[in-house]
Amino acid sequence: MISIAKPCLGNEEIRAARKVILSGWVSQGPRVKEFENRFLSYTGSKYACAVSSCTAGLHLALLAVGVRPGDRVVTVSHSFIATANSIRHTGAEPVFVDIDPETFNISPACLEMCLNKNRSRVAAILVVHQMGMPCDLGNILRLARRFKLPVIEDAACAIGSEVSVNGGKTWERIGKPHGDIACFSFHPRKVITTGDGGMLTANNNNYDKKFRLLRHQGMSISDRDRHCSKKVIFEKYPATGYNYRMTDIQAAIGIEQLKKIKRIVKKRRQIARLYGSELKGVKWLKLPVEPFYCRSNWQSYPVRILKKNAPLERNRLMQRLLDAGISTRRGIMNAHQEKAYALSGTDVRLKNSELARDEVMLLPIFYDMRESQVKKVAKEIRNA
Repeated sequence: MISIAKPCLGNEEIRAARKVILSGWVSQGPRVKEFENRFLSYTGSKYACAVSSCTAGLHLALLAVGVRPGDRVVTVSHSFIATANSIRHTGAEPVFVDIDPETFNISPACLEMCLNKNRSRVAAILVVHQMGMPCDLGNILRLARRFKLPVIEDAACAIGSEVSVNGGKTWERIGKPHGDIACFSFHPRKVITTGDGGMLTANNNNYDKKFRLLRHQGMSISDRDRHCSKKVIFEKYPATGYNYRMTDIQAAIGIEQLKKIKRIVKKRRQIARLYGSELKGVKWLKLPVEPFYCRSNWQSYPVRILKKNAPLERNRLMQRLLDAGISTRRGIMNAHQEKAYALSGTDVRLKNSELARDEVMLLPIFYDMRESQVKKVAKEIRNA
């Protein structure tokens, strides 16, 4: 079976986790701090704060920029439901806008229309770098400045992706961040993994202080600071916080994963190019595009089945591939088409989002994928 995804884990991660386990300090501690320092260095951000998941990170990011109960946050429905859930966790409600059908990311034109209509009711913009493909940050940030709104980047899939800051002469990694805060995931289907976990990056010290306070039950000092102190000290609890901590076991794995990220991203880009070459002649298939302003890490490889010309409907094609030993997934879900968000804040049809969910299929892509496996996937599609 060719899996849809497979984490790139090996003996380095085993040794790192074993060392932490035998050290006696397995909760949030020195390895978490080291992972944070390596992550901020990699992304170019001033601050990085590790948390238990990207959902937890998004929740803290929204709280940090001031989102409160009763507020509205503009985002896309076309994302894993955690994006919308993080808004609900604050007591706010999402306002969904449609996507660009080429990139599967938030449409700046739809965003502008939404902001003009809800000018006084929106507290923040939450964008998603869907499947690792960076969204159009240039136009989005110009709108955010015009409407005086903070921007949070759901970069769950986007570690290693890059954006152009001056027409392609200079490239910067997602997570610098380019908005106010960026949030990453280390779920096993992401480019690097810690089993689960997340990271927030920011350039604002006040945001970072809030993340660190709230991730640890609102406790004024960390367990490690108390442990290392030469004097008896007692913590205080100035705020109601959460248990959003990452463990040192996870962080030790993350440190080793981060050492590999350059070659992981390079390999994924090679696989994406090979898919493009092998599938370019399939007239009923629309291949993904990489806009001029970004370089994707290719966390996923989405292809659109053009119904008018396709020999098989999308779901039947997925079953045919599964019968041939190839695992695929449907296009990204839409929160507004799920019961929990069926009545949420949008009064326009999200046509492009709905078509993307129903017409797109994700192909296998992972670091250890062999050229022969890519060609087998392409052959089975061509022969459908």
